[in-house]
Amino acid sequence: MPNNNSRRNALKNLAAGTAALGVLPLAGMAFGQPAQKKSSALKGNVNHSVCRWCFNNLSVDELCTEVKKLGFSAIDLVGPKDWDTLKKHGVFSSMCNGAEINLVNGWNDPQYHNTLIKHYTEHIDLVAKAGYNNLICFSGNRNGMDDETGLKNCVQGLKQVIGLAEKRGVILQMELLNSKVNHKDYMCDKTPWGVELCKRLGSPNFKLLYDIYHMQIDEGDVISTIKTYHTYLGHYHTAGVPGRHEIDDTQELYYPAIIKAIVSTGFKGYLAQEFIPAKADKLASLKEAIQICDV
Repeated sequence: MPNNNSRRNALKNLAAGTAALGVLPLAGMAFGQPAQKKSSALKGNVNHSVCRWCFNNLSVDELCTEVKKLGFSAIDLVGPKDWDTLKKHGVFSSMCNGAEINLVNGWNDPQYHNTLIKHYTEHIDLVAKAGYNNLICFSGNRNGMDDETGLKNCVQGLKQVIGLAEKRGVILQMELLNSKVNHKDYMCDKTPWGVELCKRLGSPNFKLLYDIYHMQIDEGDVISTIKTYHTYLGHYHTAGVPGRHEIDDTQELYYPAIIKAIVSTGFKGYLAQEFIPAKADKLASLKEAIQICDV
């Protein structure tokens, strides 16, 4: 399965080019909003997006064209080098990346704080100048560390950049990943741990990226968790369980009910498809996923 390494490599490649990036034109995009009005074919209750790395068979240009055909205009996990391409198509970068070191060396380990503070300070400014507002981050692996130490270390490091994020209108979103199948030893693998980090930081500009696939594997009880902790959840990812493939009736989650629960909380952020297409017609799978989630 390409799950772990594929995403790590994709994040690494997408992050390239940050240093050479200048200020990009806003191209008429409203800050923090979808680049264009939703297609009349979609209901308008959900801000749809798709993760770039899952469709690496297409160029960024091609993926932009295809998502517009499907009636939405946002792509997740896009690095700075591709933002001008998105802007050319009127497509929004719904979750920016490139500031992270990787998925395993993160904010829970003080030895990486200096590097992360430098990267995130630079990247927060880049995200804000480009007119975007979501920037991903990761806890890192435990490596024998207990939960409380990890929380304290994350708070210590993140407090060095959260003030700038507040000033620039950028939301840092720490992703919840499963440590059972795909990301062994990852620390932020349970929603309550992530929520406690949010509480300790006490900033509206720090939230959790709730990955439905990952949290079904590590803790289950998805709808109840979303309803209980929705104020701390700033972004959502999808994929089928097991296998991280299509979200159709071949897997165990019933996405229409999950998405209805998200909408019922008043959520106005983005829901991004992050499944690895197993079927030959990958774009048909994406179209079906959008239809399933367009409640």
